[in-house]
Amino acid sequence: MRNKKSLTEIIFDILNYFILSILFIICIFPFYYIFIYSISDSIIAQKGLSILPKGFTLANYIKIFTLDGLVAASIISVLRTVIGSIVTIIACFFFGYVVTKEKLPCRKLIYRFLIITMYLNAGLIPWFLTMRMYHLNNNFLVYILPGAVSAFYVILIKTYIEQLPQALEESAKLDGAGYITIIMKIIFPLSMPIVATILVFASVGQWNSWFDNYILVQNKGLKTLQLVLYEYLQQANAISSDSHTLSLRAKVVSPKSVKMTITMLVTLPILIVYPFMQRYFLKGIMMGAVKG
Repeated sequence: MRNKKSLTEIIFDILNYFILSILFIICIFPFYYIFIYSISDSIIAQKGLSILPKGFTLANYIKIFTLDGLVAASIISVLRTVIGSIVTIIACFFFGYVVTKEKLPCRKLIYRFLIITMYLNAGLIPWFLTMRMYHLNNNFLVYILPGAVSAFYVILIKTYIEQLPQALEESAKLDGAGYITIIMKIIFPLSMPIVATILVFASVGQWNSWFDNYILVQNKGLKTLQLVLYEYLQQANAISSDSHTLSLRAKVVSPKSVKMTITMLVTLPILIVYPFMQRYFLKGIMMGAVKG
């Protein structure tokens, strides 16, 4: 029979739910406000919004989607996110697995040097000169190769793999399995929580990144969605002055509505993907944080 909760426990639960509800509202309200502003009539929205949108319209989104170069930039951003995330996972996973092996020559030195890179940064100019020396400027690979190995991701993978039972790998070796077979058929499938965690980090990082595009890429065909929207964000006043006609009357797009719509377009893909990965994300972080 289940024991009844004491008065103290009931009060604690009420306060706990109340505080968590307040925190949830604080976190979700900015996104909700941006969304309802982006689908509200620009003129009415300037007077203030409440809980529901005012003067529902899709004029803001129609105006943004008709901007030049947006479709091509979206394709580049999707390719960058997908390819970059996959390359990062593969490179970091193999690196993380290798540094768990005591037979690796200078293993501790390699691992410590990897950690040092998290604290030291040469700066913008050396980074720019290095990328140009490798001919990565005006090259799609500039979005992929520089971020292929991340010290933070390698540490998470290494820590996670070290918690897996060693007997699984040893029994596979007795059956004649090589390192590649062990990684692909044993270690990698068991490491899906940490892989999903890194996938979230890497995808968000690739999707939101625009500075490398801004500094190293002058080719308009390689512009990412983030940079294109950033440029249009700087030109919000010019965009808003060109009103778009819907039905029989013109809908004026204000600078603030342009900014809200662009912010929503940039944030929406991550908001859609993250809930599906949250279960693996939390499990991977918790298991990877037990042992340093």
